[in-house]
Amino acid sequence: MNTADQILFLLKTRGPNTAQQLAQILDLTSMGTRRHLEAAQEKGLVSYEDVAEKVGRPSRRWLLTAAGHARFPDRHADLTVQLIDQVKALFGDAAMEQLIVAREAASEAAYRAAVDGQAPLPERVAALAHVRDLEGYMAEVATAPDGTLLLVENHCPICAAARACQQFCRSELEVFQRVLGPDCSVQRTEHQLAGARRCAYRIVAA
Repeated sequence: MNTADQILFLLKTRGPNTAQQLAQILDLTSMGTRRHLEAAQEKGLVSYEDVAEKVGRPSRRWLLTAAGHARFPDRHADLTVQLIDQVKALFGDAAMEQLIVAREAASEAAYRAAVDGQAPLPERVAALAHVRDLEGYMAEVATAPDGTLLLVENHCPICAAARACQQFCRSELEVFQRVLGPDCSVQRTEHQLAGARRCAYRIVAA
């Protein structure tokens, strides 16, 4: 992965960052990093916002544009949306619901095979994140300020399908709850379809 792609990847997975922050992570000079960011800006892949600080000058934070997000895999979004529209048009919403239920069952079976239901909750969440990461969601486990677990997904490879049929998102949330077990609760706290840069799920032991 070249430096330009590394910068895009960091902005995708870490959200808005200053040139100085990116330079420290990549072991580059701030000036060199700014050149890469300005080149990406000319291509329409990144933009920036100036954020006021308590002391001193505002900090310039760089973030991906819609075109920048589109550089990451989307599983043939256009074809997927067309197929969803055709299923609805030809067979109705009930048929679409049947497809979602079938996909839900297949996903749940795959996740249960990867997640040891008897393991401690942090291990279960880590195993689920690993499977989701392999599926292209750029998933990771984080800890919220209050100490609870967060399953974070920095990319949605089925975003176009989810926009066309939001039952996909409802289905995934329900699958996560069943796979992780009845001794915890799963709540979506950030949602890309609602304008967030990522999806995040707060997981609390019951």
